[in-house]
Amino acid sequence: MSSNILLLSIRPKYADKIFDQTKTVELRRVCPRRLEKGDLVLIYVSSPTQAVVGAFKVEKIVEKPVTLLWQMVKTKAGLKRSEFDAYYRGIEIGVGIFFKQFWPLNSPISLKIMKEQDIGFQPPQSFRYTTTGELERAFPQFKELLARVHHFQL
Repeated sequence: MSSNILLLSIRPKYADKIFDQTKTVELRRVCPRRLEKGDLVLIYVSSPTQAVVGAFKVEKIVEKPVTLLWQMVKTKAGLKRSEFDAYYRGIEIGVGIFFKQFWPLNSPISLKIMKEQDIGFQPPQSFRYTTTGELERAFPQFKELLARVHHFQL
Protein backbone atom coordinates (compact mmCIF):
# COMPACT_ATOMS: atom_id res chain seq x y z
CA MET A 1 0.00 0.00 0.00
CA SER A 2 1.17 3.50 -0.83
CA SER A 3 1.64 6.17 1.81
CA ASN A 4 0.90 9.34 -0.13
CA ILE A 5 -1.20 11.95 1.63
CA LEU A 6 -3.13 14.37 -0.54
CA LEU A 7 -4.69 17.59 0.71
CA LEU A 8 -7.67 18.18 -1.58
CA SER A 9 -9.65 21.40 -1.80
CA ILE A 10 -13.40 20.85 -2.23
CA ARG A 11 -16.20 23.41 -2.43
CA PRO A 12 -18.56 23.45 0.57
CA LYS A 13 -21.64 22.18 -1.30
CA TYR A 14 -19.76 19.09 -2.52
CA ALA A 15 -18.12 18.46 0.86
CA ASP A 16 -21.62 18.45 2.39
CA LYS A 17 -22.59 15.71 -0.07
CA ILE A 18 -19.63 13.63 1.10
CA PHE A 19 -20.85 14.04 4.69
CA ASP A 20 -24.39 12.93 3.81
CA GLN A 21 -23.00 10.08 1.67
CA THR A 22 -24.63 11.17 -1.59
CA LYS A 23 -21.17 11.68 -3.09
CA THR A 24 -18.63 8.83 -3.24
CA VAL A 25 -16.45 10.04 -6.08
CA GLU A 26 -14.47 13.26 -6.40
CA LEU A 27 -14.19 14.60 -9.94
CA ARG A 28 -11.07 16.32 -11.21
CA ARG A 29 -9.91 17.77 -14.50
CA VAL A 30 -6.32 16.78 -13.71
CA CYS A 31 -5.22 13.55 -12.06
CA PRO A 32 -2.88 13.83 -9.07
CA ARG A 33 -0.10 11.66 -10.57
CA ARG A 34 1.25 10.19 -7.33
CA LEU A 35 -2.19 9.29 -5.99
CA GLU A 36 -2.87 5.54 -5.69
CA LYS A 37 -5.41 3.12 -4.29
CA GLY A 38 -5.21 3.14 -0.50
CA ASP A 39 -3.79 6.66 -0.21
CA LEU A 40 -5.19 9.05 2.36
CA VAL A 41 -6.98 12.17 1.11
CA LEU A 42 -7.62 15.00 3.56
CA ILE A 43 -10.59 17.16 2.69
CA TYR A 44 -10.00 20.89 2.91
CA VAL A 45 -13.25 22.77 2.39
CA SER A 46 -12.65 26.01 0.54
CA SER A 47 -14.02 29.46 1.30
CA PRO A 48 -16.01 30.44 3.23
CA THR A 49 -15.45 27.35 5.46
CA GLN A 50 -11.64 27.19 5.09
CA ALA A 51 -11.06 24.09 7.23
CA VAL A 52 -9.96 20.47 7.09
CA VAL A 53 -13.12 18.50 7.87
CA GLY A 54 -12.13 14.87 7.43
CA ALA A 55 -10.50 12.29 5.21
CA PHE A 56 -11.11 9.34 2.93
CA LYS A 57 -9.05 6.49 1.53
CA VAL A 58 -8.86 6.09 -2.23
CA GLU A 59 -10.69 3.02 -3.52
CA LYS A 60 -9.76 3.54 -7.18
CA ILE A 61 -8.87 6.24 -9.69
CA VAL A 62 -10.23 6.28 -13.22
CA GLU A 63 -9.29 8.43 -16.19
CA LYS A 64 -11.88 8.15 -18.95
CA PRO A 65 -13.35 10.13 -21.80
CA VAL A 66 -15.91 12.37 -20.12
CA THR A 67 -18.88 10.68 -21.83
CA LEU A 68 -17.82 7.32 -20.36
CA LEU A 69 -16.91 8.87 -17.02
CA TRP A 70 -20.43 10.28 -16.67
CA GLN A 71 -21.86 6.78 -17.02
CA MET A 72 -19.65 5.63 -14.12
CA VAL A 73 -20.32 8.56 -11.78
CA LYS A 74 -23.83 9.87 -12.50
CA THR A 75 -25.30 8.34 -9.33
CA LYS A 76 -22.16 8.85 -7.21
CA ALA A 77 -20.86 12.36 -7.91
CA GLY A 78 -23.60 14.47 -6.30
CA LEU A 79 -24.15 16.72 -9.29
CA LYS A 80 -26.43 17.13 -12.29
CA ARG A 81 -25.44 16.32 -15.86
CA SER A 82 -25.42 20.03 -16.71
CA GLU A 83 -22.94 20.72 -13.87
CA PHE A 84 -20.77 17.80 -14.99
CA ASP A 85 -20.76 19.04 -18.59
CA ALA A 86 -19.92 22.60 -17.53
CA TYR A 87 -17.05 21.38 -15.32
CA TYR A 88 -15.50 19.29 -18.09
CA ARG A 89 -16.18 21.73 -20.95
CA GLY A 90 -13.17 21.72 -23.26
CA ILE A 91 -11.70 18.57 -21.67
CA GLU A 92 -11.73 15.15 -23.32
CA ILE A 93 -10.49 13.02 -20.41
CA GLY A 94 -11.90 13.33 -16.89
CA VAL A 95 -10.75 11.89 -13.58
CA GLY A 96 -12.81 10.18 -10.89
CA ILE A 97 -11.34 9.49 -7.45
CA PHE A 98 -13.60 6.89 -5.83
CA PHE A 99 -13.79 6.27 -2.10
CA LYS A 100 -15.79 3.94 0.14
CA GLN A 101 -15.58 5.55 3.53
CA PHE A 102 -15.25 9.06 4.88
CA TRP A 103 -13.95 9.93 8.34
CA PRO A 104 -15.16 13.30 9.62
CA LEU A 105 -13.10 15.12 12.20
CA ASN A 106 -14.91 15.64 15.49
CA SER A 107 -13.92 19.30 15.24
CA PRO A 108 -12.92 20.73 11.85
CA ILE A 109 -9.52 22.43 11.84
CA SER A 110 -9.67 25.99 10.56
CA LEU A 111 -7.09 27.49 8.26
CA LYS A 112 -6.36 30.09 10.92
CA ILE A 113 -5.45 27.41 13.47
CA MET A 114 -3.34 25.48 10.95
CA LYS A 115 -1.40 28.63 10.10
CA GLU A 116 -0.88 29.40 13.80
CA GLN A 117 0.45 25.87 14.39
CA ASP A 118 2.63 25.78 11.27
CA ILE A 119 3.59 29.22 10.01
CA GLY A 120 4.35 27.98 6.49
CA PHE A 121 1.11 26.06 6.04
CA GLN A 122 -0.73 26.90 2.81
CA PRO A 123 -4.07 25.43 1.72
CA PRO A 124 -4.25 23.94 -1.77
CA GLN A 125 -5.87 25.74 -4.69
CA SER A 126 -6.89 22.36 -6.08
CA PHE A 127 -4.70 19.73 -4.42
CA ARG A 128 -1.22 19.24 -3.06
CA TYR A 129 0.78 16.48 -1.47
CA THR A 130 1.71 16.80 2.16
CA THR A 131 3.66 14.88 4.79
CA THR A 132 2.81 13.35 8.14
CA GLY A 133 5.24 15.78 9.80
CA GLU A 134 3.60 18.84 8.27
CA LEU A 135 0.15 17.61 9.28
CA GLU A 136 1.22 16.84 12.84
CA ARG A 137 2.58 20.39 13.13
CA ALA A 138 -0.48 21.96 11.51
CA PHE A 139 -3.09 20.20 13.62
CA PRO A 140 -2.85 17.91 16.64
CA GLN A 141 -6.00 15.94 15.70
CA PHE A 142 -4.14 14.40 12.77
CA LYS A 143 -2.86 11.51 14.94
CA GLU A 144 -6.42 10.76 16.09
CA LEU A 145 -7.63 10.79 12.49
CA LEU A 146 -4.80 8.49 11.36
CA ALA A 147 -5.64 6.01 14.12
CA ARG A 148 -9.28 5.90 12.96
CA VAL A 149 -8.31 5.53 9.31
CA HIS A 150 -5.84 2.69 9.89
CA HIS A 151 -8.60 0.56 11.42
CA PHE A 152 -10.37 0.51 8.06
CA GLN A 153 -9.05 -1.59 5.19
CA LEU A 154 -10.20 -1.28 1.58
